[in-house]
Amino acid sequence: MMMVRRGLLVWISRVVVLLVLLCCAISVLYMLACTPKGDDEQLALPRANSPTGKEGYQAVLQEWEEQHRNYVSSLKRQIAQLKEELQERSEQLRNGQYQASDAAGLGLDRSPPEKTQADLLAFLHSQVDKAEVHAGVKLATEYAAVPFDSFTLQKVYQLETGLTRHPEEKPVRKDKRDELVEAIESALETLNNPAENSPNHRPYTASDFIEGIYRTERDKGTLYELTFKGDHKHEFKRLVLFRPFGPIMKVKKEKLNMANTLINVIVPLAKRVDKFRQFMQNFREMCIEQDGRVHLTVVYFGKEEINEVKGILENTSKAANFRNFTFIQLNGEFSRGKGLDVGARFWKGSNVLLFFCDVDIYFTSEFLNTCRLNTQPGKKVFYPVLFSQYNPGIIYGHHDAVPPLEQQLVIKKETGFWRDFGFGMTCQYRSDFINIGGFDLDIKGWGGEDVHLYRKYLHSNLIVVRTPVRGLFHLWHEKRCVDELSPEQYKMCMQSKAMNEASHGQLGMLVFRHEIEAHLRKQKQKTSSKKT
Repeated sequence: MMMVRRGLLVWISRVVVLLVLLCCAISVLYMLACTPKGDDEQLALPRANSPTGKEGYQAVLQEWEEQHRNYVSSLKRQIAQLKEELQERSEQLRNGQYQASDAAGLGLDRSPPEKTQADLLAFLHSQVDKAEVHAGVKLATEYAAVPFDSFTLQKVYQLETGLTRHPEEKPVRKDKRDELVEAIESALETLNNPAENSPNHRPYTASDFIEGIYRTERDKGTLYELTFKGDHKHEFKRLVLFRPFGPIMKVKKEKLNMANTLINVIVPLAKRVDKFRQFMQNFREMCIEQDGRVHLTVVYFGKEEINEVKGILENTSKAANFRNFTFIQLNGEFSRGKGLDVGARFWKGSNVLLFFCDVDIYFTSEFLNTCRLNTQPGKKVFYPVLFSQYNPGIIYGHHDAVPPLEQQLVIKKETGFWRDFGFGMTCQYRSDFINIGGFDLDIKGWGGEDVHLYRKYLHSNLIVVRTPVRGLFHLWHEKRCVDELSPEQYKMCMQSKAMNEASHGQLGMLVFRHEIEAHLRKQKQKTSSKKT
């Protein structure tokens, strides 16, 4: 341990000396930029088309000062980065990572900091060598190539779109936006570095940026190729940058015991008896028979068909010896947000994990554990992306019969899609739901309440886990968008309805079915004529 502290002191002293030298360099550069020139020093002559005399000299001085100011800003950023590295190193030592490594039998690298830093730089350079930067690599198939996305100052043009992203869009995610801005700024710093340019060169700005392309190799890093306007017509400046990925670091190791983690499944409902009967069959198999750590809360609106729903619950309770359920009846028109909010607040026990669910959802027992593992009170909420089933009547229209439900739940391009625009199915602890303020109860009917709650979590300090899951399905059903919905709700409903029917290719086959049938008839006639 003494050797580690001694090495740290030596490393800190060297960093401090480096900071002092950098500050001195900044001061000298600033003095050179701001000190007036003597009579015996000859300034660079202004250009032929620029102002002459005193005005011309002032213009040149201002240009030089701007260049040096940019360079000083670059040096300041480097100093800030060094300070951050120093702070991170100190925190690592205070947290006792070296002792933890010895205790775990992992061994301790007692190399001096200079060697550790050199090893890290060597690793990062090797990432550049391994990536497709200087030369291509042999690939097995055409699908193995990693494509580039392209971008300008305003837009990103991307191949992987999904349902909530577009082929052309402004980068909405802050990390993606900051990543591209940082790449352009780094390129401008290089282009405007006084050490690499003549005193009379024009400063480059973001307006000189034409376009860029970038791609990420997940195990190596991100490659950027940025193109700027040159000094003359038909001339360009190209900079190739690479952001290497560092080695994998262990953040933490923890043991999770979910044996006593109860899930309260809350289902708002109005009528839809057949769908509820199907839901309870799934619930009995997955929650009662396989998992055994689930409570069910049904919030029912109105009185129509209420006896049938109660009968299904009572039959399941008797057949499976299941008593962990609550039935709440509310008057008034159906409101999903109100139903879930009432169901969540009705719970009187200790802090419980909530799963907001709809009656047309199918889930597996494995999903219930995924729900438990991705939530943590006061820290994490879980917003899974479920797989939405297409219309079985279209998918299996060429079959003799539609297969049983369990055989339909296959995650393929032809059978459904990831519902990445939906935020209704979610797992979160009751305490987090209460603290965030619950649902907006002013929203009536279908849609909107889930997005509002999701945004509140995004604006909080909680971690929002958003990922597709293999054990959560939205079962197809005919969707009706009633006139009572607001214009925004009606639009959302119709968009959801359009997405639900079939894939692009399957819808195309329906559109061109008359042409296909005509072609088949012609082929059949040709075959018959040949036989005769």
